[in-house]
Amino acid sequence: MAETLLQVSDLKVHFEIGKSMFKPGVIIRAVDGVSFEVGKGEVVGLVGESGSGKSTLGRSILRLIEPTGGSVNFDGSQVTELASAQLKALRSQMQIIFQDPYASLNPRMSVGQIIGEALLLHNIGTRKDRPERVGDLLEKVGLPRSAAARFPHEFSGGQRQRIGIARALAVNPQFIVADEPVSALDVSIQAQIINLLQDLRQELGLSILFIGHDLSVIEFLCDRVIVMYLGKIMETATAADLYSKPLHPYTRALLDAAPVPDPRVRRSRITLKGDLPSPINPPSGCVFRTRCPFAIEKCAQTVPPLEERGERHSVACLRADELNLRE
Repeated sequence: MAETLLQVSDLKVHFEIGKSMFKPGVIIRAVDGVSFEVGKGEVVGLVGESGSGKSTLGRSILRLIEPTGGSVNFDGSQVTELASAQLKALRSQMQIIFQDPYASLNPRMSVGQIIGEALLLHNIGTRKDRPERVGDLLEKVGLPRSAAARFPHEFSGGQRQRIGIARALAVNPQFIVADEPVSALDVSIQAQIINLLQDLRQELGLSILFIGHDLSVIEFLCDRVIVMYLGKIMETATAADLYSKPLHPYTRALLDAAPVPDPRVRRSRITLKGDLPSPINPPSGCVFRTRCPFAIEKCAQTVPPLEERGERHSVACLRADELNLRE
């Protein structure tokens, strides 16, 4: 395994809603005790249904959302303990690509100003050479240098996402959180952005936490995969192991939900029933048990720990050893 760049330990993000002078609030456990690592130059995929806490986890690592508990260690620095000035300095090493390329760019600023703002804030380069740096970044993401003079509304969704990627790269980061960067784009454009991220990863040696829904994209781009459900990690493994040897029923259900290109192929499927439970009142024991076809009485009483079941393969399931969930 590559040298560890990011280490997340028992991270929690809880929100209190409905609090007033006359009654206490209700706690929403959006992220509830998550631990994992990202190595230098590694791409880790983070998958799960909407509402599982993926985006909250990604943003809390960068402290765009303040964690409630736990720790984030980035290249030897305790991110959760840094003061504002120290955190600003570290942000040049940790960047984010947002999901919505329409909402993440300031419509009143030109593309050159949007990308150049990051250079200005982190005091990178001089006023004279920053336009050249902006032009280089635009070319790196597949846009002409002339795009610097235009405004976001003059670009398509895919082009806007390229601008967002250029902005993230402007400060030479080591680590990027890609928060569903292709989910708002057409399929053909998604492929272009994924290929761009793959090329940039290889060229610049980036470490990426890639948050997404499309399992085929995750399989293509990522070295390892983390499966989340209702704020907890259900399974984590290398991409090859996860797709060929899923150990958790939720992972198998997600894989079964992906379409098969050949309509003649028939296979047994695990189909999830019902919706994701509310994080305000999660199920006791295993949070997945209310939708799990293999749940037993013990699942309601015991919270399954995330335990190793092979090299770099861990699962949080009380019945993982007895279930055969392979394709």
